[in-house]
Amino acid sequence: MSVVINTNYAATVASNNLAASSAMLQKSLNRLSSGSKIVNPSDDAGGLAVSMTLSAAAVRQGAVASNIGNAVSLLQTQDGALKVSGQVLQRISELKTLYSDVTKSASDKANYDAEFNALQSQLTANAGEKFNGVSLFGSSAIGSVAVTEDGATNVSIAARDLTSTGSGVGVITATGVTSLASITVAQISTAIQNVATMRATNGSEQSRFGFAQELVTTNKANLEAANSRIVDVDVASESTQLARWNILVQAGTSMLAQANQSAQSALKLIQ
Repeated sequence: MSVVINTNYAATVASNNLAASSAMLQKSLNRLSSGSKIVNPSDDAGGLAVSMTLSAAAVRQGAVASNIGNAVSLLQTQDGALKVSGQVLQRISELKTLYSDVTKSASDKANYDAEFNALQSQLTANAGEKFNGVSLFGSSAIGSVAVTEDGATNVSIAARDLTSTGSGVGVITATGVTSLASITVAQISTAIQNVATMRATNGSEQSRFGFAQELVTTNKANLEAANSRIVDVDVASESTQLARWNILVQAGTSMLAQANQSAQSALKLIQ
């Protein structure tokens, strides 16, 4: 082996190895400090692209779950108004029966009519209830709610017109109906049945939203888990690599120092 001064091949190799080990040590430190395997796009370009897609889908799933929760709150508020309307109708039914008592005087019947008129006003007020500015009752559907993150599946909240004479309580609150004598027990029973049907439909929609929300929540968790497998660092594995690169950096530094000293042997030959 020749002894040269201008070129120190051993030092060059040791320097290159030290630089590579230092770079890997720095990458391992970055991964452990950030908790992510993909610190730079070059670490896993394909994985980064998939991760961004999965992350966006998971965020949309969360937004869908929030929308479903708001829709359920609206339906619960609507059902509250329907429940009260049913109770009002039951009282009207009771008043109608009491009104038919032959022992009641005209003054008694006038008192019943006064309460009946107040209950009519309450039914009208119930029909005008809103949720965050959105009318709970009307002839048009409130709207559709997406129950999947891609918007492919939607659930429509059906129209419920509480003032309708055919499917609501309009017969009870109609203009001109000012006394219990103006309505029949059959009409009151039909109104009660209409409210019961509305509540049943409301309940079926709440049930579907409940299952849809459970599915969305499960999908969100699965998407986050899939994304985690791509981007989250395995601390146990990476800490092992950190120890490895740390030792190699120390060894490389020591060997570079030795390689730099080896060229000084040429001085002994020329002294």
